[in-house]
Amino acid sequence: MQMTFVFDALPKNVDELKALPEAAMTTPFMTAALTVAALCAYGENTAACIDMLNELRGPSPMSPHDVQFLRERLVGKTYKPFSFFAGATPKNGYVPNVPYQITVSDNPYSYPQEGHATLYIQSGGADSARPISLRLKPSTGQWFMTQQSLLSDIRVPEAEDPWA
Repeated sequence: MQMTFVFDALPKNVDELKALPEAAMTTPFMTAALTVAALCAYGENTAACIDMLNELRGPSPMSPHDVQFLRERLVGKTYKPFSFFAGATPKNGYVPNVPYQITVSDNPYSYPQEGHATLYIQSGGADSARPISLRLKPSTGQWFMTQQSLLSDIRVPEAEDPWA
């Protein structure tokens, strides 16, 4: 199954994130899409990005190691999260179409046990979809992000590629 989400604008802080309908987080697909949207804020406001990710992580906020991991993956490469939106390719520097459209997929192995899910999102700069793990909090019925493997390197934008 796959679900596509459309955002007129990407959230710039926790309040804007919470105002989105997907912030109900009643499906793992909603939380996965919001995670990518939150990651897009890193280049403009790192603290706001971390605040949004902590909101999406629920009872397990980011550790100092998680914050360092983000920094290592995104400094100088803030285009990575934008690569998951429709229209973003190496050729156009990963500038997505507006409104922002993102598709999140599952597969037969996405639900290893009840209350846990691993979903996948395709980057315009990678050959295979990237995983994101989520967990259901039964007391609230919300899905929270537990781990994301979205920020591995992708093809560099053509404008930055000396071999292009």
